[in-house]
Amino acid sequence: MKSILLHINDDAGLEARTQAALDLARAFDGHITCLQALTYEVFAPGDFYGSAIAAAMPILRENAEALRTQVEDDLANEDVSWSYRFQFGMAESRLLEQSAINDVIVLGPNDIGVDGPRPSRMVGDLLLHSRTPVLVVPKDQQRVDWGGPALVAWNGSTEACAALRAAVPLLQKASKVHLASVAEKKPRVKHDLPPVEGAEYLSRHGIHAEMVELPQGEDNVADTLLAAAGVRGCAYMVMGAYGHSRLAEFLLGGVTRQALTDPQLPVLLAH
Repeated sequence: MKSILLHINDDAGLEARTQAALDLARAFDGHITCLQALTYEVFAPGDFYGSAIAAAMPILRENAEALRTQVEDDLANEDVSWSYRFQFGMAESRLLEQSAINDVIVLGPNDIGVDGPRPSRMVGDLLLHSRTPVLVVPKDQQRVDWGGPALVAWNGSTEACAALRAAVPLLQKASKVHLASVAEKKPRVKHDLPPVEGAEYLSRHGIHAEMVELPQGEDNVADTLLAAAGVRGCAYMVMGAYGHSRLAEFLLGGVTRQALTDPQLPVLLAH
């Protein structure tokens, strides 16, 4: 994971995800591409709110430039390779364009302008339309030890397999890998690939995985996985992103939404 795409926005999680990206770049001797998008430039002059947007644009630009200067000054003191892209348009669209030539997208858990515990539509949009895995970093995350233990959520689905494959470079550095499946009380979908298939795949890449079956108990599947990762001292979790269409209320499936509502550790997702 040498090419890291980092979303720059003035929100509560910026410092946390920047630090996670820096730790990732150091672990892989990689490069960080910072992408900052000024969204309001895309409003048409004839729009009902056009005059208000036009009046606000100088302030928005000034704030955006101040953020860019702050981030660039901070990164200048770091020992990693980085570059900065300042673009106009919707952040999701600009990130999607750049994701094609990057190995991972680093995002916060919330949408722009939203700080409450709810899953991000931006994360869902990028997961469902990009072939690049997404790393979601909690807004209060400190450093990330990418050489620490990792938990991989497994249910034998195509999405779980995609996440497993995407995570191989990370898992090769992990001190321990737990391949965890949850014995759901009422499994919604039956998948054909048992955990041993995932463990054998990892072994071909020099990764030894401990297979763990977790009882669901009273918690939902996501909380069961997050609790298991916490008990085992995992630095991050890997899981497939389940979802289908933009027509749904949320782009992501239930377990994915639950895991991203209030993540307690970085989560690497692929669809």
